[in-house]
Amino acid sequence: MVSPKPTIQVQDLRLAYGTKEVIHGISFDIRRHEIFGIIGPAQSGKTSLLRCLNRTIDFTPGVRLEGAIRVDGEDVRQIRDVFGLRRKIGMVAPLPVGLPLSIYDNVAFAPRCAGVKARSELDGLVEHCLRQAALWDEVKDRLHTLGTKLSGGQQQRLTIARALSHQPEILCLDEFSIAIDPVTTMRIEGVLKELQSSMTIILVTNLVQQARRLARRTMFLWNGRIVQLDASDVIFSEDPGNRQTYEYVHGIFG
Repeated sequence: MVSPKPTIQVQDLRLAYGTKEVIHGISFDIRRHEIFGIIGPAQSGKTSLLRCLNRTIDFTPGVRLEGAIRVDGEDVRQIRDVFGLRRKIGMVAPLPVGLPLSIYDNVAFAPRCAGVKARSELDGLVEHCLRQAALWDEVKDRLHTLGTKLSGGQQQRLTIARALSHQPEILCLDEFSIAIDPVTTMRIEGVLKELQSSMTIILVTNLVQQARRLARRTMFLWNGRIVQLDASDVIFSEDPGNRQTYEYVHGIFG
């Protein structure tokens, strides 16, 4: 069986903040339409890695980046349309950060910036994204109330809907469930399983069981190095073939 063609290829990536190198020459690929899990202790370089993919790392002064990151064969460091890249690679942060706008305008903001003006088209996009984020039924009668008035779990789903409004091909989630309850977490996990048919999903999580449930493959990152990258069934088994992996996923350290 031929493996799906990679949509992301990372080769010999090194990242330093000033003189401190935090990612040490890692290489891996992510296949189209897979949920790819990234696990590891705090300060392992997980968030920094995501920020390299869509070049939000550019906002940090004193950063040095070496190696290559290719998305659909194109080196992101050579892309001139950075805004287009960030629309292609959506990002959801650990804590929900709602714009000080209505629920409707939170989702419509990016399409409007991209030139969508017709109210009927915006209405359709807003409903579609809120349905994708499993939020529509809860907010359809109050779309013009402030998004910041929603509960924490609803705000996180609104953040996902806003990321989806860019119509991304790749969706990066950085510890999306860190501040929401288990029931909402499971609802969002169900959403992600459905979204996998239309996009590639990169899931950074400190919940190893979440990666086990969702990811086809999982990469264990520690101190900026790849300890192991394998099928999730292997990573989370009783014999992953690597002692550090076993100890981390079984809670012995980390």
